[in-house]
Amino acid sequence: MKKAAIKIWYNDLPDCYASHWHTVLEIILPLENYYSADVNGQHFHIMPREIFLIPPGELHALSAPAIGKRLIFLFDISMLSTLHSFSGIQSWMVQPLLITPATHPLIYDEVYSLLIQIKDEYFEEKEYAELTIYSLLIQMFVTLGYHHIHNQSSFPNVRLPKQKEYVHRFNELLSYIDQHYAEELDLDTLSEAIGFSKYHFIRLFKQYTGTTLGDYVTTCRIKASEKLLCNLELSIAEIASLSGFSSISTFNRLFKQYKKCSPTEYRKRNNSLKE
Repeated sequence: MKKAAIKIWYNDLPDCYASHWHTVLEIILPLENYYSADVNGQHFHIMPREIFLIPPGELHALSAPAIGKRLIFLFDISMLSTLHSFSGIQSWMVQPLLITPATHPLIYDEVYSLLIQIKDEYFEEKEYAELTIYSLLIQMFVTLGYHHIHNQSSFPNVRLPKQKEYVHRFNELLSYIDQHYAEELDLDTLSEAIGFSKYHFIRLFKQYTGTTLGDYVTTCRIKASEKLLCNLELSIAEIASLSGFSSISTFNRLFKQYKKCSPTEYRKRNNSLKE
């Protein structure tokens, strides 16, 4: 199956890949020997059968040992972002994620099995393979999402019935932010919209997403700008405005803070990879 939205291959080359980025989700699954990745200053040593997820848009470098084999998965998940509940998953999937039997004992076997099923569908080129692969990928995200909700103590001091209500309310909020990131989003309006005082909203938002409201909104805007930077017909100033930044100077400063390079440098790296 040759689909631009999905690419999977066995890799046994001892090559190293300098710092780069792309707009797709990358999953690395070593089969024999380790594999190494550096993502935004963090180093990861991935052992056989461990699963490593690199979110779209993250600058990363990869290196392989002299001998080894691994599966590399690339998925365009942009279409999933239109699904109503996916915002809740994206809220915590902004950092690389290493899934091992030790770190995720309750779901590791299921996630590993889903990836192997995806690999089999891809290489056997079955009828409706692409649809099957995306259904399996959604199942994987649902598994990770439920694990995050039920095992990461999103709201540790809230009774279970209320936790479910809070998860629903915050997922609704995150969906709204993801759709309206280019507009002005203030704390008073958002906290009132889901029925919390500002004090409780700030605390609960941090518990659920692991970040502040300001950082979450900025991350949404940075992610949007990454996609727009692929369009060479748009100027940096236009991209800043379309992404919701108040000025080009603010955009440049925050982009460099979050991505460790300027928007112009980010755009140049993307173009060099296409040449």
